[in-house]
Amino acid sequence: MAKTLAQEFTKGLWKEIPPFRLVLGLCPVLGVTTTVENGVGMGLATTFVLVCANLLVSMLRNVIPPKVRIACFIVVIATFVTLVELVMQAYAYPLFLKLGLFIPLIVVNCIVLGRAEAFAYKNGITSSLADGLGIGIGFTMSLAALGAVREVLGTGCFTIPFGAKLTLLTADWYTPFTFMVQAPGAFIGLGLMLCLMNLVPSK
Repeated sequence: MAKTLAQEFTKGLWKEIPPFRLVLGLCPVLGVTTTVENGVGMGLATTFVLVCANLLVSMLRNVIPPKVRIACFIVVIATFVTLVELVMQAYAYPLFLKLGLFIPLIVVNCIVLGRAEAFAYKNGITSSLADGLGIGIGFTMSLAALGAVREVLGTGCFTIPFGAKLTLLTADWYTPFTFMVQAPGAFIGLGLMLCLMNLVPSK
């Protein structure tokens, strides 16, 4: 049992890490990863929704009618997204302004809905908790990694999440690739990281 839970948790950290293995949830990956802080904030918000939705769907899986399960999943997810949005407005308003529309869009994030449909609806509470937590942490790491690459190459700086900004590459010898913090840089950065991930076996 413990080994199974460990496997369910660790698969989201590498073997099924979104978006580099499953290639899901690319909208926030491309839209918010201009800085590490934005990536971590979006990742944590998604992780909270993912874990809570997995738990509730797993608890209600014998009650939810199969024909309306998708609609029920969306209602459950939207409830937790609303909670995250209100908490961020109250306690992390500057970050909320940076993430903008991408917070309510967690409702239709294919990672969250996909885990509810493919896993939580078919498995028990503990397994669903391990699955949601692993996938969520893996998603957060993905956003933070891409955000770090884009921020360092695009500005020469690195923002410690919810802390200070460090200058790593000085302007004396380094000219920032400013396009990396723009829309084209998101696609280039994601493409390079997907290439690197494909060079490393998933097993």
